[in-house]
Amino acid sequence: MAVTTTMRGVFLPLSFKKVPTTRSGHTSSASTSLPLLTSSSSSSLTPRRRRLQGWYREGGHTGHTRLRTCRLSCTALSLSSSRPSSSSAESSHANVATGRMGTARSLVTTRHRRNQNQQKQRRRIHCDCVPPTVDQEADEETLPPTQTQTSSSSLTQQQSGSVAAATDSEGWTRRATVVSFCFVAFLLCNMDRVNMSVSILPMAEQYGWSDGTKGLVQSSFFWGYLLTQVLGGVLSDRAGGKVVLGFGVAWWSLFTAITPYAASLGLGPLLAARAMMGVGEGVAMPAMNNLVSRWVPAQERSRSLARVYSGMFCGSILGLLASPPLIERYDWPTVFHLFGSLGVVWIALWFAPGIGPASTPTKDTVISAEERAMLAANVAVADDNAKPVNIPWRALLSKRAVWAIILCHFCHNWGTFILLTWTPTYYHDVLGFDIYSSSYAAVLPWVSQTIMANIAATVADTRLLPNYGATKTRKVMQSIGFLGPAVCLTLLPEVSEPTLAIALLCASQGLDAFSHSGLYSNHQDIAPRYAGVLLGLSNSAGVLAGVLGTGATGALLEASGGDWAEVWSVAVILYMVGTAIWLSWSTGERVVD
Repeated sequence: MAVTTTMRGVFLPLSFKKVPTTRSGHTSSASTSLPLLTSSSSSSLTPRRRRLQGWYREGGHTGHTRLRTCRLSCTALSLSSSRPSSSSAESSHANVATGRMGTARSLVTTRHRRNQNQQKQRRRIHCDCVPPTVDQEADEETLPPTQTQTSSSSLTQQQSGSVAAATDSEGWTRRATVVSFCFVAFLLCNMDRVNMSVSILPMAEQYGWSDGTKGLVQSSFFWGYLLTQVLGGVLSDRAGGKVVLGFGVAWWSLFTAITPYAASLGLGPLLAARAMMGVGEGVAMPAMNNLVSRWVPAQERSRSLARVYSGMFCGSILGLLASPPLIERYDWPTVFHLFGSLGVVWIALWFAPGIGPASTPTKDTVISAEERAMLAANVAVADDNAKPVNIPWRALLSKRAVWAIILCHFCHNWGTFILLTWTPTYYHDVLGFDIYSSSYAAVLPWVSQTIMANIAATVADTRLLPNYGATKTRKVMQSIGFLGPAVCLTLLPEVSEPTLAIALLCASQGLDAFSHSGLYSNHQDIAPRYAGVLLGLSNSAGVLAGVLGTGATGALLEASGGDWAEVWSVAVILYMVGTAIWLSWSTGERVVD
């Protein structure tokens, strides 16, 4: 703001520095000229000439700016033209005017500097203690209101990104600890689950089981697994994923260890023990999803989930590799005793102070301030206050996107659980492998899935998601996850060469891994606050597919005399149905707040 005074032709310019535009949209600098004219005529004694009006801006604690008027009272300088004036009088009046103008300049400049410091402090607080640069402050002062607001928004985004980059550059982060613990938990989960698919061969010989009985024993796990899917999601969203996941690991480890004793008592106790083991494993996936939704930002979601689900694949690999030598050297009960005891080590570390993470970043005592600030700015549900009090069941079940996840989870898991539980039997009965060769050959598809899951997740997060958005990314990835296995399983009955059959199964599982960047990442896209509950709903449908698919496979094989073509045909049909539903109903946008 420029103020100019005149004293008989003498101009006294006064320039005030511009103040940055604030969110309220006021003009940052108004070029106003308020002359104070000392004249010899009586007309100079007007109200406008009696007062000097200085304008300044003062920022409040809310970040908005109020415009106040500082009226500096001035004594009217009356110099009548009829009265002669002396040079000393003129000099005196000039000194008075100059002094008052200097006072005004000093007052406004001081307050302006104070307000600039307040605005800098507010920006530091708003941007999580990341001070803006001098160039950025200068740019804000010279931009018009709309451009300044855009610049402030861009500055905030850049600073959030810089915080994330700085946190990642520090090395190991707390959210990486969360993902690692979940990885190991899922590794133990599948080790304890897949050991039955190998042990079932000597157990069937010892107890004289038929294919139908073997299918019943393997499907009994899913009875308990189905019961706790939704319950695990509700408990995780209310009590926190840490407690629920810890309970699940302790529970299933216990019943894994007592499985041989239950089998010695008879078929009924064995089925009950396997069902109780499923109860513990049923809460693992909802609890993990709850932890990831609170610890992992959206731009890292596919990769983090791929790493967690890689634990399942690695657990299948280790379980299939370790079971045959343990069975040969000791006996099949040793597999269950050893695998069950590994859960005790995980539980001790999970609940150890300073090692295991908390349910949310706000409760964690080890996380750095920078990472906590980054998660608060980038995670949809990063604190306890955002947790829902009541689950909006009607809102969830009324959305087509929710039903797309539920139905497609059923279609996907039918084929997945058949391959998980029946692959060693397929190698043994169809390809003529012994127990060693069956287990080792069954490992290869899971190795393929582990590799492809991380490749697909990286492509989804770094290539597809930034360029095409969440909806197209999820649809493309899940379509590959459905259509790829469908093609491979269609060709499998026509193949008699073991090497080619194994290659088709590896390709099927490798392409199936794209589902982890499609279906399995979509829960947090459409309902991040209820991700645990939503995963419980969809995984219930997936477990139901495991119960029906595993049992139906045994019944089909027994009725057809060991013809696997019908087994693969049912899986292919469900893959095609799932593709149609997914492309029609799914979305990557949030549908439930």
